[in-house]
Amino acid sequence: MDRRSFNRRLLAGGAVAATGVTSLSLVGSASSAAPLENPPKTAPAGGQVRHLKMYAEKLADGSMGYGFEKGKASTPGPLIELVEGDTVHIEFENTTDVPVSLHAHGVDYDVASDGTKLNKSHVEPGGTRTYTWRTHTPGKRKDGTWRAGSAGYWHYHDHVVGTDHGTGGIRKGLYGPVIVRRKGDILPDKTFAIVFNDMTINNKPGHQSPNFGATVGDRVEIVMITHGEYYHTFHIHGHRWADNRTGLLEGPDDPSRIVDTKITGPADSFGFQIIAGEHVGAGAWMYHCHVQSHSDMGMAGLFLVAKPDGTIPGYEPHHPQQQGAAAHDHH
Repeated sequence: MDRRSFNRRLLAGGAVAATGVTSLSLVGSASSAAPLENPPKTAPAGGQVRHLKMYAEKLADGSMGYGFEKGKASTPGPLIELVEGDTVHIEFENTTDVPVSLHAHGVDYDVASDGTKLNKSHVEPGGTRTYTWRTHTPGKRKDGTWRAGSAGYWHYHDHVVGTDHGTGGIRKGLYGPVIVRRKGDILPDKTFAIVFNDMTINNKPGHQSPNFGATVGDRVEIVMITHGEYYHTFHIHGHRWADNRTGLLEGPDDPSRIVDTKITGPADSFGFQIIAGEHVGAGAWMYHCHVQSHSDMGMAGLFLVAKPDGTIPGYEPHHPQQQGAAAHDHH
């Protein structure tokens, strides 16, 4: 039932071009039992054992990235998407001339899959190593307390380039998103990763900040990750979400706080889903860091929401050469 998508799609009626969509992705979903006209697709049960090949590479501009295919690494690296109960074995090859690793947040692993030099779980130049990550559902302990499950918006990154903590690797772009879903979670139409890394977005300076494209009515998921030395405040215009695990309300009495900004610091990650243009329509909606000096230094981009005909009211590209960010399309 799994598929690995390496599609290149034109988003927002040509306004934003995807730069290479790569994901260990989910297909197959149980439709909602509710009598809805168009019920959303949902995550299937977990328990799958998955296998994935991954590469670390140096990019033409001197940065570094991860990829599912040799020669196709990117920053951020590709989305790795799992369901609670899944195990993934990642055969990792280091094609660079420096030691590199793969360290994950939010999943379980043995020390051999930790991805650090301190316990020799990194990969030397030209070498390979299999990293194994496991996920689990919430459960009751023998003492009657409950353990947390793995579901959440997480990330992976290098932990050895530059220093024993991977400071150089993160600065060069060795990071990417991880989503662990729970059975029944609603699947989006598109998923975007936005990474605030020092004063860059996805390692792009202000004049090259990535734009993200969708059409009115699309269910859009954002995975927001922070790296570097600074705290930021993520904000998106015209849209809001519930400050909980999924970003979605479970019903009218759900007490979750509704937000359109969230403070985020180094190594933080969170995610949410929105319906593009809901109640506000098509347009060029800003997203940015709301620390004023940070936004003034260029930490801002556009969420381009197109009409069904592909037009975006009032949008005039400031950087026609700028390419949009990679998306994971679930359909």
